[in-house]
Amino acid sequence: MNDHLNTDFETAPNNVPMGAAGRRPGIFKKLFSGLSAAKPDKSVFRIRLAAWIFLAVYGIIAARLIDFGLRLDPPQSVKHAAADAVAAARPDLLDRNGEILATDVKVMSVFAEPRRIIDKDEAVELLTAVLPGVDARDLRERLGSRKGFVWVKRAITPKQQLEVYRLGLPGVGFLAENKRVYPNGPIAAHVLGFASLDGIGISGLEKYIDGQGLAELHGAGFNLTPQNLKPITTSLDLKATYAVRDELTKGIAKFRAKAGAAAILDVNTGEIVAMASLPDYDPNTPADALDPDHINRLSVGVYEMGSTFKAISVAMALDLGKVTLRSRIDARDSLRYGRFTIHDYHATHRMLSVPEVFTYSSNIGAARMALMAGVEAHKAFLRKMGQLSRLRTELPESAEPLVPRNWGELNTMTIAFGQGLNVAPLQAMMAVGALANGGFLVTPTFLKRNEEDGKSNAPRVIKPETSESMRYLMRLNAEIGTARIADIQGYFVGGKTGTADKIIHGHYAKDRVFTTFMAIMPSDKPKYLYLTLLDEPQGLPEDGGYHTAAHNAGLVTGKIIERTGPLLGLPPRPDTPVQPFPLLAKLGYGEANQPAKGGGGH
Repeated sequence: MNDHLNTDFETAPNNVPMGAAGRRPGIFKKLFSGLSAAKPDKSVFRIRLAAWIFLAVYGIIAARLIDFGLRLDPPQSVKHAAADAVAAARPDLLDRNGEILATDVKVMSVFAEPRRIIDKDEAVELLTAVLPGVDARDLRERLGSRKGFVWVKRAITPKQQLEVYRLGLPGVGFLAENKRVYPNGPIAAHVLGFASLDGIGISGLEKYIDGQGLAELHGAGFNLTPQNLKPITTSLDLKATYAVRDELTKGIAKFRAKAGAAAILDVNTGEIVAMASLPDYDPNTPADALDPDHINRLSVGVYEMGSTFKAISVAMALDLGKVTLRSRIDARDSLRYGRFTIHDYHATHRMLSVPEVFTYSSNIGAARMALMAGVEAHKAFLRKMGQLSRLRTELPESAEPLVPRNWGELNTMTIAFGQGLNVAPLQAMMAVGALANGGFLVTPTFLKRNEEDGKSNAPRVIKPETSESMRYLMRLNAEIGTARIADIQGYFVGGKTGTADKIIHGHYAKDRVFTTFMAIMPSDKPKYLYLTLLDEPQGLPEDGGYHTAAHNAGLVTGKIIERTGPLLGLPPRPDTPVQPFPLLAKLGYGEANQPAKGGGGH
């Protein structure tokens, strides 16, 4: 017993107290006895089992890594992350004859998974070398993010796709998506608008489409393709729109104008058949649309329309029974109101008949007829004609008219001849269209429709005899008055000029004008209303330096009529109609159907 104790004590470390060493032998004995009792074959089995488990786990991981590295298509997780980023399909936009104005094409876009990029600096250097236009700093920031998916460049070319593929960068791949293209470039750009790279309508009809439910369908996750989206047919005629833009471009260059616009309206259906506003932009490069000078001057701009507004004033006086075509208006002297004096550009200093007020474009005559109606009746008539509120069409871009806050007699006098009220040219066209189509105020549309649909909700705003009187006056003006320059043979054109001094620094500037010209054709049974406007046209030596509408906007309108008439199914007629205004003949004004006599403005 003592020998056993001595042996145990001698095996204990020197620095351990005897009491502690004396308690260890039991523990060591149990440990070693347990190990010695274990069977050798069972221990080997456990070690081999653990080794096989570790080998299997690492094998699975290695196989997945190899699979990810070799896989050409992006994994499902990336596809889900990119689902909201890929541009959705949009319906084709067609002209009224089925010609494509806007469509989708399939393109490839480059994406990256920042978490899988091994060397971000190398990736940025290589990608920017083969993808021109990609900003290196911006790309480095995107690749340095913690996102699972980022775009590198959208809508690349096949050559660029091959070059990126050859780089062999892990974490960089391709996705097919839709790109909106406009095969006719700037033709009808302001009507079509454009869509973003993400397939979202930004302006024009593209934005209108989204508002009609397309955006909601995309947001709800519907798998829409060009094949299951019905094309949308617009009111535009592509060939006529091209011709309008071409003649407007020539006119702006000829008269050195700052800008211009032109349109053709079907007065019976309300369809805008052609429209151009210059300068414009190519919707395939939509960044140009951000230039403030590239606005749609027909719906976004508001202007004093000058003497074209006299057509509305004369129609008001006729419809309210304040005058007849045989009435005489005093234009012997200038019209004074307080410290203001109203003059005539083509002063005659005599009594004028109502037709002469129109053909001489008398400011005094128009102001006197408006005063006959009175301020409140004048405001009510303009409101009924849609001139005092914003015009709403399919185009989201529109402007509110600038209406005088304190409307008194002086305002009525000046607005009668087109000064003091700023409206969008398109809404002025709507009013003149009602004067020509029998008296119905048809809201303009950029979608194809028939006459029945166009007039179904159109209120009657003037009497049929008033409409025929206005058609007669516009035709008379093209024969002997200020609209003679647009009297294209075979089209029985009627028209009205408008020249408004521009307001510069709060004052009217005589040397800067805004000219407009409206024409109907044919005057006996109008089908189309034409409008041309020029911003600050310059006078030409061959015109004596005159810069009024009769010398510039009227000339351009005549060119447009001559060129587009046959395109729109209205070739020139060899003979003039025998009795173009039968209703006036029944009312005792037979001279309306006889050759015009006398003279008018020039």
